[in-house]
Amino acid sequence: MKKLLLIGTLLILPLAAGDSHAEPDLSAPDAFAAASAGKVRLIDIRTPPEWHQTGVAPGAGRIDFHRGPEALLNSVLQLVGGDKNAPIALICRTGNRTSHAQKFLQAQGFTRVYNVKEGMAGSAAGPGWLKRDLPVESCAQC
Repeated sequence: MKKLLLIGTLLILPLAAGDSHAEPDLSAPDAFAAASAGKVRLIDIRTPPEWHQTGVAPGAGRIDFHRGPEALLNSVLQLVGGDKNAPIALICRTGNRTSHAQKFLQAQGFTRVYNVKEGMAGSAAGPGWLKRDLPVESCAQC
């Protein structure tokens, strides 16, 4: 029930705000290159068991999407030092959670939110971080 409420909240909030923002996407290789160059802050919004299972992209911030919208918002603000104009790229397993989180954060005033739509495992948008053999770090503390 809590997950349904969370997803419903994340879906409705952008609609209430008019959802006039663009929805830019990045491929996994482009996100890796941008994050490596310091041009974007990569944020993995999967769960701790997912991080533990596959590892995470090097240097990626980790925020458990299922903790709810307020935790997501506060955690992202903390990762970017309160700068809603800081470029961030969201990644999850297949791009579903990131699509919702992207719209939610845009509705909260974030201006440069990118979606790594193919995610870690791949989707219709692409083969994914793991199948592209992009680097991961183990997540022993997850």
